[in-house]
Amino acid sequence: MKQKGHGFSYAKYGYLFCIPFFVAYLVFNFYPTIYTILLGFTDSKGLGNINFHVYTEDIFRNFRTILHSQSFKISLRNTVVIWIMNFIPQITLALLLTAWFTSRRNKIRGQGFFKVVFYMPNIITAASVAILFNALFAFPKSPVNDLLIDLGILDKAFNFPTDPRSSRWIVAFIQFWQWYGYTMIILVSGVLGINPEVFEAAEIDGANDRQTFFRITLPNIRTILIYTLITSMIGGLNMYDIPKLYLNGGPNNATLTANVFIYNQAFAGSYMYNRAAAASMIMFLIIAVCSVVVFFIMRDRD
Repeated sequence: MKQKGHGFSYAKYGYLFCIPFFVAYLVFNFYPTIYTILLGFTDSKGLGNINFHVYTEDIFRNFRTILHSQSFKISLRNTVVIWIMNFIPQITLALLLTAWFTSRRNKIRGQGFFKVVFYMPNIITAASVAILFNALFAFPKSPVNDLLIDLGILDKAFNFPTDPRSSRWIVAFIQFWQWYGYTMIILVSGVLGINPEVFEAAEIDGANDRQTFFRITLPNIRTILIYTLITSMIGGLNMYDIPKLYLNGGPNNATLTANVFIYNQAFAGSYMYNRAAAASMIMFLIIAVCSVVVFFIMRDRD
């Protein structure tokens, strides 16, 4: 006698496996975010102070204070300037390396080795990078100063850490050096996902490397470029570790970024948790609006 089969559903086990993620997300992401939003409307100050009150008469007081703060304006301008200074050469070099590695005519030997070397700065900790560049640009004796003097570019040692313009350029270079390899890997992955028949057809039609790259490769990785631009912008506007660890926002606030400003508000002596939370929410809104604008401008209209 044939027994009737009973269906067995594995869906419940999928939900069970998702529970640890949702619990961790609620505890370590969702709750802190909601708590930060609430703090922005209160008078919370000081570590361990749980007796804070919501501003009932003027709930946006902290936000107005931050928007009128000269230090916040400087930090926001520095953040945008440093990001632009590192992103333009970063995406340019990443595109050049992508064209080099994905060229069908020029087969590059040892591609894996070069990719690892270019990507390696991205896995070095920020603290190690800060120590490295502190040593490279130290005053009065440092490898960079010695090299520039030997080449005749400088007559005497230059104090890079106390010069605002030089400090800003160094921070921008560090960000570029750490992230161009990552951007290159993302773009190379996008190019490898293009149908090879498209490139074969271009070769049959007599297209050279330049025409192939600009007419076929770039249009086909438009989505990857949008992703790279948005993620780089989000990371740039959240810049914290290098400016903080290298020069702590100095000299003369030349490398003071928005996240360093938020840290200083919350933990560097003032303990103004309410203002730090308000500044965090302002940066969140700025990043969200900029991301939407970039996506809208660069979207595929077809």
